[in-house]
Amino acid sequence: MNGDDLARRAVARFGHRARGAAQALARSGLPPALVRHRYVAHVDAAQEAGRVGRREVVHEPSVARGPLPGNVTDRADLPGDAGWWGFSFRDVPERDAGPTSILEMESADVLLTREATGRCDVYPAVLDALGRSLDLNQIRYRPLHATLPRQAERRISRGVWIAERVYDNHSHWLTAHLPKLLLLRDRDRLGDLVLPAELTPVILETLDRLRIDQARCAAIAPGERVHFDRLTLLETDRFRPELVQSVRDAFARPGLARRRVFVTRRSARGRRLREEEAVMALLAPRGFETVAMETLSFEEQVRLMGETEAIVAPHGAGLTNMIFCPAGTVVVEIADADYPNPNFYALAAALEHDYRIVAARGVGSGHALDRDLSVDPENVVAALGEIGS
Repeated sequence: MNGDDLARRAVARFGHRARGAAQALARSGLPPALVRHRYVAHVDAAQEAGRVGRREVVHEPSVARGPLPGNVTDRADLPGDAGWWGFSFRDVPERDAGPTSILEMESADVLLTREATGRCDVYPAVLDALGRSLDLNQIRYRPLHATLPRQAERRISRGVWIAERVYDNHSHWLTAHLPKLLLLRDRDRLGDLVLPAELTPVILETLDRLRIDQARCAAIAPGERVHFDRLTLLETDRFRPELVQSVRDAFARPGLARRRVFVTRRSARGRRLREEEAVMALLAPRGFETVAMETLSFEEQVRLMGETEAIVAPHGAGLTNMIFCPAGTVVVEIADADYPNPNFYALAAALEHDYRIVAARGVGSGHALDRDLSVDPENVVAALGEIGS
């Protein structure tokens, strides 16, 4: 029985404990070949850049403070479950904001692969000259990278890599990737930009707005491993106020903020609002219009949000467009109470918006992201407060 068979049997029997043990062995020097390269040693990319490369700190660690949701009076009433996000709703009013750094590494490989099942997410990894994973947020080596070539098939002298897992998701692109591009642009560091080969229309539109010629950038496709003699990476906190506000400053088209918008997910695969018609029957007399964000171009979404004073939406990527709203916009999120994802609350706090949360119930089976939502329409109106009168 070879190492790969042993690893599979151990994971099947012992689950996460087996994976943790394999990672521990990798950190202690176990040759990756013994487990068919499913596990490698992991090191903190920022620490390693500070040790053997170059680390330029742009923003020091700090505390990001924000108000309680407008319809919550006690912080203790907020969910305290940090899940896999690393922070909870209860943390947002006083959250540790990580540093912003530009990291330069000598001799590194970028690997890109796609998950074959489920959501088909794209996963990037960066390995140093010793074959260790240089870990950053949403960039790390995973067992599924084991199918990629052991040696790079292409070599590039210099590159700048910004793409994280799920880079092609609308929300992740706006909040995690555009701030990196703006930071690099302001420091005249975009010349060696390397992009994933697969880009969405929104990504292409934002690149065009930043006057980045995608055709002149090197590209990496899923399944590739590319070596860089010198590679620049960025360490960022996705909801750091300085970063997300830079996107609003660069892209927003401020107008007369009088529009009120309800973002529908009726065409989405999950988190459709079962009581949408009943909710809109109450919101329409209060000046709300229904918008399907996916039917609008990027420029149209930006323009709409610049004219919006209140936005109501089920938890989903369309709510991210609050990043283009003027500070102080009322943001009402309808979310599954059993899946307390604090990301939109953290984003609203960083943008200085007036955030409110309405608890909904997940309907159906499967992952919370795939379940529809059921909500009391009166609770949605109540969360709006004076603006809903």
